[in-house]
Amino acid sequence: MARVPYLEPTDLSPADQDLLKRPITLHKALANAPNAARAFHGLGHYIRYGSKLDPRLRELAILQVGWLARSPYEWSHHVKLGLDFGVTAADIQALIDDTEDKPTALDALTRQVLRAAREVTTDGEMSDASFTALQAALGTELVIDLTIAIAFYNAVVRVLATLQIDVEEDYMPYLSRFPLPTG
Repeated sequence: MARVPYLEPTDLSPADQDLLKRPITLHKALANAPNAARAFHGLGHYIRYGSKLDPRLRELAILQVGWLARSPYEWSHHVKLGLDFGVTAADIQALIDDTEDKPTALDALTRQVLRAAREVTTDGEMSDASFTALQAALGTELVIDLTIAIAFYNAVVRVLATLQIDVEEDYMPYLSRFPLPTG
């Protein structure tokens, strides 16, 4: 159960009701702080719709963060979104295998994106080798967009955990299909 109330549009001023046009539990919780919710939504919207970064790579990087954080909410939502944006079930299994240092059929760029997401998540920064390789493959603008996506979703998983946001019933099948490890 969440630590803050889940608000409905009727709980908000008319000027803030747009915060719940996508009425997921995370948005319902963040609506308790409308200005913070707007800032949060703004960066998330840019990452999803404004960046030129390949959506499959973006979603795999976000999934890597969710997997490492053992975040049921983030993982389930981005399994669905990833599938919507070109990530395959085989990609998801390969991400899990790559994280466990098992061989995969992923291409070199995808493996490098996953490695960079792991570094930022576990070490707090991307290594020089990863940054240089990704900058050479993607260019400066896209490596910055990737870095921002990874860093933002590291913040998201911490918000989700701290506020104890519940996974909506509609997303539970994604957790069943691709369960997070226990322990």
